[in-house]
Amino acid sequence: MGDHVGDLNANLPCHSTGDPQLDKAIYQWITWDKNPRTRAQVEALLRDGRLDELRRRLCSRMSFGTAGLRAAMGAGFALINDLTVIQSTQGMYKYLAKCFPDLESRGLVVGYDTRGQEASSCSSERLGKLTAAVMLSKDVLVYLFSSYVPTPFVPYAVKKLGAAAGVMITASHNPKEDNGYKVYWENGAQISSPHDKEILRCIEESTEPWAEAWNENLPDVSPLRRDPLEDICRGYMEDLKSVCFHRELNTKTPLKFVHSAFHGVGHEYVQQAFRVFGFPPPIPVPEQKDPDPEFSTVSCPNPEEGESVLELSLRLAEKEGARIVLATDPDADRLAVSEQCDNCEWRVFTGNELAALLGWWMLFNWRETHPDPADTQRVCMMATTVSSKILQAFAQVEGFQYEETLPGFKWTGNKIHELEKQGKVVLFAFEESIGFMCGSVVRDKDGVSAAVVVAEMAAYLHSKNLTLSRQLANIFEIYGTHISKTSYVVCRDPPTIKRIFTRLRNWEGEAAYPKSCRGYSISHIRDVTTGYDSSQPNQKCVLPVTKNSQMVTFSFQNGIVATLRTSGTEPKIKFYTEFCAPPGKRDISSMEEELCKVTEALVEEFLEPDKNNLTRRSV
Repeated sequence: MGDHVGDLNANLPCHSTGDPQLDKAIYQWITWDKNPRTRAQVEALLRDGRLDELRRRLCSRMSFGTAGLRAAMGAGFALINDLTVIQSTQGMYKYLAKCFPDLESRGLVVGYDTRGQEASSCSSERLGKLTAAVMLSKDVLVYLFSSYVPTPFVPYAVKKLGAAAGVMITASHNPKEDNGYKVYWENGAQISSPHDKEILRCIEESTEPWAEAWNENLPDVSPLRRDPLEDICRGYMEDLKSVCFHRELNTKTPLKFVHSAFHGVGHEYVQQAFRVFGFPPPIPVPEQKDPDPEFSTVSCPNPEEGESVLELSLRLAEKEGARIVLATDPDADRLAVSEQCDNCEWRVFTGNELAALLGWWMLFNWRETHPDPADTQRVCMMATTVSSKILQAFAQVEGFQYEETLPGFKWTGNKIHELEKQGKVVLFAFEESIGFMCGSVVRDKDGVSAAVVVAEMAAYLHSKNLTLSRQLANIFEIYGTHISKTSYVVCRDPPTIKRIFTRLRNWEGEAAYPKSCRGYSISHIRDVTTGYDSSQPNQKCVLPVTKNSQMVTFSFQNGIVATLRTSGTEPKIKFYTEFCAPPGKRDISSMEEELCKVTEALVEEFLEPDKNNLTRRSV
């Protein structure tokens, strides 16, 4: 069908573009897309002669990043819409059918958040129903949630129900224009290689929609559709008790908590989790507790941005006398926390600082119930390689195992699966972008469980006349101060990104990396994009090579570690720097000053030549 480009005149509002590849893509889109709004977008672009925009949308396809397929909603094979979700699910079916002879009976879990876009009429709910329809049309059992759910419910359901895989329709904390297609394997972890590559190959082989694929009403009438909402919510809340250690204390705490759902899915589920732990429900931010695809009260729906997007939460907390603010992102898989200090100023904890507190808390409670030192040797904690090394410092003192993975919980979740098969107990895992996994309820980051675990930790510390901030200082005194800084630049021009990283790899001649940065000596360099690591005897990376993303780490002689990497979900170059001091007192102000100097040196030396194509932000 896609080769009949000569029929364009009969189907399209204008003549051939003169570009055979583009003509074929246009013909396929107009022929296959049954959504009148996205079809009209392509027709309008063609009518207006916007060929470059048509090429951008139609002549490439999304690939799996650190969180699945993610892009703006709209017409085109490179964007999220009805047709690309149908194509993706058809590819999923073909690959799953090869991997699971019992796919029809094991089934697929499908969840969705509350995103939507009027211009394209491709809400998360609609895309979830189309995902279900594709599978149901092939007689596959589908567990389609009847309402929006937190992202962690999908991997939880995959494990609980014994499903072959799961799909969550979400773009998490991305701008309102975006949506995504997140895939989980039977082990409850996000897919990684080779599954992602094989699914993409199967998608390419299954681009023409099947007859029943567009029937979004099929889930409402098919006997193979199940609604797992009630059972999964009940099971999740019951299993959450495994990370509740002081319920009686929780019932008596005078602490108050404010929670913002950031216009997403988190309100109802965080309220339930607090009840499970014995707390009164947290005070919701009324303007942000209900779903709103426009995210109307925040400049961007990402609580990681800090005080600028937490303003409504902080003001409500001051009014209500609450000293702790908890904010889940729109799909409730990430958590931001702020605490009012004694001087009435608010401290918004970084993801690395929260990880130090949560890592300490999970180990503290493990030790309370497992006093035998041999039990601690079974424990493992994990972090991504761009996150703080604070858990490594814990492990060196306390004797448990520490593991590091590439950025993204798809790597973390699959590593957890391996470790648990070896008899290890993974107590805690995190990534610096406020993603936390407390216990083993879900093999992914989970803002719902993290929110209530932080609340219990705060209540316990309050009973000891301690705040979160004071306990963090205690942790740094014992294990060494860890000061980190995360910043990023927005870059919407892929050639600029390529130029920046090519320049780094050829700084002092071909294949010669920088030896210093504005006078700061570099001792080691690791480049996971090329597989180079100067610290290894064979100069090869221990971590997996990721050729489709950019990431270079510089270890400085003064003890600072800095990483530059491209985001897997947004048009950003992120840079992470951390200064790790040994245990004992250390002048924090001088550490912060030197860290800032090195961070600025990185920006000025490595990014300055392309500054006109970059917009800088700090976190």
